[in-house]
Amino acid sequence: MGDDRPIGVFDSGFGGLTVARALIDLLPSEQLVYVGDTARYPYGPRSAEEVRAFAREIVARLVDVDDVKMVVVACNTAASVALDELRATTGVPVVGVIEPGLRAAARATRNGRVGVIGTTGTVASGAYANAARRLRVVAEVTCAACPGFVEFVERGETSSDQVHVLAERLLSPLRREGVDTLLLGCTHYPFLARTIADVMGRDVVLVSSADETAFDTRLILESTGLGAAPRPAPEHRFLSSGDVGWFVEMGRRLLGPELERAEAVHFRAAPPPAAESR
Repeated sequence: MGDDRPIGVFDSGFGGLTVARALIDLLPSEQLVYVGDTARYPYGPRSAEEVRAFAREIVARLVDVDDVKMVVVACNTAASVALDELRATTGVPVVGVIEPGLRAAARATRNGRVGVIGTTGTVASGAYANAARRLRVVAEVTCAACPGFVEFVERGETSSDQVHVLAERLLSPLRREGVDTLLLGCTHYPFLARTIADVMGRDVVLVSSADETAFDTRLILESTGLGAAPRPAPEHRFLSSGDVGWFVEMGRRLLGPELERAEAVHFRAAPPPAAESR
């Protein structure tokens, strides 16, 4: 018969739309409910406990109100600090973006040197180093924080001179390390792929976790019997905790025609995050 309940997806803002795009393309019968927590973005400079609280609040909404059958944490910062807790306390399967992306990068490297870029919070958490140990990744994994990248994406500045200068500075340590594969360890970063590729050079392979996360999601749906019955393209729902008009304008440009409108969702207020140094 199939389970026609939606899949919940959330991110601090627009970055998780890369994962949503991959899910829509790979699983055309599945409906998504996407939450962009734009009122409290970016998550990167916030404390781990604050991000965990946000993640708990969003997942509770998705499960209790939207009746999702599964949750995809399409935010590296949230996944790095909250995934284990969410898996232990949520009554539906929970998928993150860290392990799928790292597996893909480990397969792609030729010289055994993998770079990972992420927010300050993701890198400080040690999530990728821990995942590399769990997965027994043979490659040498070097992580670098890229403060400021998320803000550029959220403003729609993905190819400006300013973001190129910032990328030159932040990525220089990875170039010195001689990595031949670079994992974009934040779901916002694929929107900067052209700039990042220009800086890293043509011999460096860029890896996004979006497609690998979609494949993991499909495997779980198949193994648990939670997959939806075949049906025409379902109507996806998009929720924003911030300016809904801005979310639709930016989100449609980044995702595509599926994002025609969005609904407002309200979570507890939080102080602005501490500014990350550019």
